[in-house]
Amino acid sequence: MLFRKPPLPRMLLDNVSCMRNAQQILRHVNVSLHDGGALVLTGTNGSGKSTFLRMLAGFTKPSAGEILWNGHNIRQSGVFHQYKLQLGWVSLKDAIKEKFTVLDNVQWHEVLEGKMGRSLPAVELMGLGRLANEKARMLSMGQRKRLQLARLLALDRPIWLLDEPSVALDDDGVKLLEYIIAEHRKKGGIAFVATHLPINIEDAMHLRLPPRQPRRMTLVDMLDRCDIM
Repeated sequence: MLFRKPPLPRMLLDNVSCMRNAQQILRHVNVSLHDGGALVLTGTNGSGKSTFLRMLAGFTKPSAGEILWNGHNIRQSGVFHQYKLQLGWVSLKDAIKEKFTVLDNVQWHEVLEGKMGRSLPAVELMGLGRLANEKARMLSMGQRKRLQLARLLALDRPIWLLDEPSVALDDDGVKLLEYIIAEHRKKGGIAFVATHLPINIEDAMHLRLPPRQPRRMTLVDMLDRCDIM
């Protein structure tokens, strides 16, 4: 009788630790996500949620352990180029071009991806249809966040890295956010969500980062503060 090996997780954090400013913010983290999975990362301001996402994006190197995509270390040169094309990113920096229209802000990224036809439906889904031809500089903070999410939908990448995605959204906007995450997962997409606000994500894994304690001053720090000629 033949036994099939269980499928590899799409994303695997294997004994991962991470340092920031000489302090350890992650220690020996083990997480595996298959298609349709979600991880919700919580913690106080400054606990390292954004650093965690940057590490998943390959911008920050783990101090120990490996991050594997399809069984391959994401930092390998032959892997990283393909891996980064899987990522959809929403950060606190919205990268919105003020002089472009709402629709152009989404289509511009879509064209760069060689994709067409998803921008307007994404803008409409996020409740910005009547503003599609307005300049982005006219948008409120909540509308700018909706525009970021519309861009995420139009690019249609399988792994979402969402840094505080509900900030500035009203109640209806949060419900839309929850809906698009659920639909993304139904199609086999993966979501990593860093947040300090409640977001309803069914059957998600949860990881809470402990608050960081102030780093003890070293002799080097004290010498740096001294005005020695």
